[in-house]
Amino acid sequence: MTTDAPSRPDPAHATLERPRPPRFSGRAPARPAPVAAFHSVSAATAVLLALVAIGAVLHEPVLIPPLAASAALVHAAPTLPLAQPRSVVVGHLLGAAVGYAALAAAGSSAWAAAVAAGLTLALTTLARTPHAAACATAVVIVLQTPEAVRFVPLLFGSTVLLVLTGYAGSRIRRGSPRYPAYWW
Repeated sequence: MTTDAPSRPDPAHATLERPRPPRFSGRAPARPAPVAAFHSVSAATAVLLALVAIGAVLHEPVLIPPLAASAALVHAAPTLPLAQPRSVVVGHLLGAAVGYAALAAAGSSAWAAAVAAGLTLALTTLARTPHAAACATAVVIVLQTPEAVRFVPLLFGSTVLLVLTGYAGSRIRRGSPRYPAYWW
């Protein structure tokens, strides 16, 4: 005799382990080799120190938090789309443009900074230049109101320096992923 009811598993053969839900089944990336970690950390630190030195010579703050995030991406995750030169340089410039536009339209406030970050994310996504740190650049501009004539060239130069050190650093150590994965 057959029934349409689904059969129940035999409790004698049931295991105590439950299957993990899909959202928890992923694994963290493997820990990098000590030499690779040292290489990426020292390269990122060196370029950030170079930005501080340039700022000291120019008597301008060149190192801003978004650039530290960009250095981390370029040197520690060089194959990600967010770390590619197009995303780093153009992303920050788009973030600056949105930041200055929001500043002109709404003034310096946390509300305007939040909107600027969201608009930067939308614009960088549409432009195929995803770079999370660019959103932070827009926030810095709205909240700190730097003079555009001085800030934008320093931002551009800093992002180019980050990309060039990523390029050079990826060629120094054998076996490291080549940076960039693509230029444009």
